[in-house]
Amino acid sequence: MERTSSIRRKAVARQHKGEVMIAGEQLRLRLHDGKLIKDRRYHLRTYPNCFVAQELIDWLVSHREVPDRATAVCLLQHLMDHDIVHHVCDKRTVFKDAKLLYRFRKDDGTFPFNTEVKIFMRGQRLYEHLIGEKNSILQLREEHGVAYQCSFPGCQLIDWLLQNGEAESRRRGLELCRALQEHGIIQHVAKKHDFFDSGLLYKFYVNFRRRRRLSELLNESDQDDDQGVAVPTQEDNHPDSPFVLRKSRPQEGNGAFQSVLRRNFTCEELLAPGAPFIKKVLTVIGDALGWGFVVRGMAPCYVQAVDPGSPAAAAGIKARQFVCQVNGQCVLYLDYRTVTRLVMTGTRTVVLEVLEPLE
Repeated sequence: MERTSSIRRKAVARQHKGEVMIAGEQLRLRLHDGKLIKDRRYHLRTYPNCFVAQELIDWLVSHREVPDRATAVCLLQHLMDHDIVHHVCDKRTVFKDAKLLYRFRKDDGTFPFNTEVKIFMRGQRLYEHLIGEKNSILQLREEHGVAYQCSFPGCQLIDWLLQNGEAESRRRGLELCRALQEHGIIQHVAKKHDFFDSGLLYKFYVNFRRRRRLSELLNESDQDDDQGVAVPTQEDNHPDSPFVLRKSRPQEGNGAFQSVLRRNFTCEELLAPGAPFIKKVLTVIGDALGWGFVVRGMAPCYVQAVDPGSPAAAAGIKARQFVCQVNGQCVLYLDYRTVTRLVMTGTRTVVLEVLEPLE
């Protein structure tokens, strides 16, 4: 048991490093799309694929990624500390809000591909392969009377690795799976066991497709083990943020965030004849960054916030809608942690049945 707890602590630390890598890569791609990363000249020398610190902070603030410039500096320093970005001449170890040139290490080939990074990247590749298969081993399964979405027996994952040339023997397959567990990529569904070549159920605990909000990187100690579709953080309380969540005293199921509901409803009230709600079926097709909405509540759960311009907003998801079904499965009596897991561990296309209040 002590060894399992130690492995779990290390897995959490390594998983956070992985989250930083994903968030950094998502930011890098967005900056390339926005033309903030480009070749620049300074003192008669050209520096390829770099950005100006001051311009990037302007962009982060204007795109409401951060509430203020000081937070932006902290976030970018966090990326520097994890070897995601660096000063173009490596003369500075502190990120400055100034007209200085910095670069993503992935753009200049200096990213440190150590063992941890290689394991994480391999886990991402395996995840994308498995999640995209038509007859994937990731299925709804039951262990000790509890159902788990997108889970798989350890022995079936090793079978799959052998069949797809990912491992040359069962021993090698077992070693790979245990490395993935040690890095927090896969875990036993109840987080009680190491990885075994057996019928015990495991799941991917890193959703590589979820859109990471940058401020999550500074709030990892406040996050639940089971994250939502989007995690409310410090930046979400900025008055100009698309996630405006008003602070209140901590309540069960809502942490330190007050509900956006005008009043609470029970499941029975929602289903009562003549209730002031309209039922809608909405299809959300997630993009490379995720779906873009937050759900909260112990049962029934409801939409707390929607990111403007996200797939959820385009599909018609709105705040204060109650979630009744996810991909045909009734979730009205489930809490927000369970509902978000169903969304995040399913396919990229999510069909939601919601009850929308009549105004």
